[in-house]
Amino acid sequence: MIAREAPASPFTRWLLEPEVEDVSGPESEKGHGEQQPWWRVVCLTGVDYFSTLGYIPGIAALAVGVLSPIATVFIVLLTLFGIRPMYHWVAAESPHGRGSISMLERLLSFWKGKLFVLALLGFMATDYMITITLSDSDAATHLAANPLAPGFLKGQEVAITLFLVALLGAVFLKGFREAIWLSVVLVAAYLLLNLVVVFVGFYEIFAHPHAVIHWRDALLSAYGSPLGMIAVSALVFPKLALGVSGFETGVSVMPLVRGEPQDDPERPAGRIRNTRKLLNAAAVTMSFYLIATSFITIVLIPAKAFEPGGPANGRALSYLSHMYLGNAFGTVYDLSTIAILWFAGASAMAGLINVMPRYLPRYGMAPEWGRAIRPLVLVYTAIAFAIVIIFKASTDAQAGAYATGVLFVMSSAAVAVMLAARRAGSKRGTVAFALVTLVLAYTTVANVFERPDGIKIAAFFIVTIIVVSLASRVRRSLELRQEHIEVDENARRFIEEASERGEIHIITHRRRSGDDPEEYARALEEQREYNRVPDDATVLFLEIDVDDPSEFEEEVLEVKGVEVGGYKVLRAQSTVVPNAIAAFLLYLRDTTGKTPNCYLGWTQGNPFVYLVRYILFGEGDTAPIVHEVLREAEPDLDRRPVIHIGGK
Repeated sequence: MIAREAPASPFTRWLLEPEVEDVSGPESEKGHGEQQPWWRVVCLTGVDYFSTLGYIPGIAALAVGVLSPIATVFIVLLTLFGIRPMYHWVAAESPHGRGSISMLERLLSFWKGKLFVLALLGFMATDYMITITLSDSDAATHLAANPLAPGFLKGQEVAITLFLVALLGAVFLKGFREAIWLSVVLVAAYLLLNLVVVFVGFYEIFAHPHAVIHWRDALLSAYGSPLGMIAVSALVFPKLALGVSGFETGVSVMPLVRGEPQDDPERPAGRIRNTRKLLNAAAVTMSFYLIATSFITIVLIPAKAFEPGGPANGRALSYLSHMYLGNAFGTVYDLSTIAILWFAGASAMAGLINVMPRYLPRYGMAPEWGRAIRPLVLVYTAIAFAIVIIFKASTDAQAGAYATGVLFVMSSAAVAVMLAARRAGSKRGTVAFALVTLVLAYTTVANVFERPDGIKIAAFFIVTIIVVSLASRVRRSLELRQEHIEVDENARRFIEEASERGEIHIITHRRRSGDDPEEYARALEEQREYNRVPDDATVLFLEIDVDDPSEFEEEVLEVKGVEVGGYKVLRAQSTVVPNAIAAFLLYLRDTTGKTPNCYLGWTQGNPFVYLVRYILFGEGDTAPIVHEVLREAEPDLDRRPVIHIGGK
């Protein structure tokens, strides 16, 4: 590969210097940082997952009213018996941090798989982006509503949120690395404070049982019977889908989870086992808090307080902490909530920055600046500003968009796990995960129809990603894509014999009828007529078959030598024909010290059609493209392989 020129100006160097590492397998995990015990890494997941307690109880109460605790039970059941085992399977299938998308990438080949992955990246970008804006919006709500906060902050949630987003962007421009130790402190403090609020809430309920009676009467008045409550809860629980976020983050941080010394790098059983412990701990902890907080908030807080502009809107647990534990404790609770919500935004920004390079560079769909951290931070910060302004920093308004991103990613994970179970021959697993897929699909569709903002934001990201990716693919189409060339013994012998007899002559050839010597004889005769191949020259035929043209980068081009009726043939498979030919010609030059001659014919047909075929299917008007690839790769005319093109 040709190295890029260093940016000229100091500002450009500063802007483009730090790049995202492509984390594609076990060989690159050292870039993730030092591995930690699973119980510490669960806190890194919990920064995103547990921080949603800051706004979920209030959103749930506003969305489904007195049914909130019962509908929450449905979310908990889905979490413990559907999503948790599903991500156990994801952890086993993708132990290097690439999550459920990589499973679908393996199951779906060719361009349909790539486009599907690009669409899922759009939903994942929605998830991460709304995590930033929603978390900072709720942090702003807690700050502005705190009784001890300065008066000028009251009603300034949008300005505060924009400041927090700007601060987040500034931190990442300077340089940010996720600190597990900090997440442990934040999560431990936050969960402990919430436990105190839950304990005090239940104490107040037991001390004043009339509150429960009032809630029960409201339920019976609205729904008539327990069966009616359960039926309606089953229909409305998609509105509480925020409570299932966090699992994709749990598997994305797997490279940080310490396994066993004897772990196989390709399939580290110890790490998989410990990640499952992480997922179990996160699911059980969150399930307890979801049920407990939904119950105490709906029983103790008046319904009007949850409405937009109400004192409990977006801060139900903070409202209780101030009411029953005083402003001093409430302020400590608010500060803890603000800290974990801001750190959740930082975690989401880190996820945004790292998720694209896991896929797009391998597809040839990442512009040069797409690997640089600071331009990405600027782009994401600008988008976050727009979202905050559009939604007016309202946690209620952003909840649907957040749930859309989470649910689409989880639904795709359910499909991937169902297909994996079927491929593994597990009938029980196939049926079980098909059921989970149906539930998540219903939840996703219901959420989209109820709150379409999320699908609009996701559509923006999907269209942007696809347009930018395809444009980048076209722009980078003339790059050398093969990192290394490997030849077998026969191929090496053919090359050495040709080099010893003088100049190296390569005729590119496309097989049409198997190993027919007459086909090679006709091809040699045509090239001698059209391109004046010397009669006494030792000729090697080069055949490149297209494998999967939707892929871009190739680590190794393997060349094998075969002899067909006395003709020496070099064969290889590649994602793209012209670039592979150019890479092999440069390999011949570097290994033999001689400039090879390559003979090609003109392609007849519409040039535009062949251009599209080259971009999408890896072959087209081969001759001029081989010349252009070589011209880009080797500017020195004296060292550039010679291309001969002829025909009638």
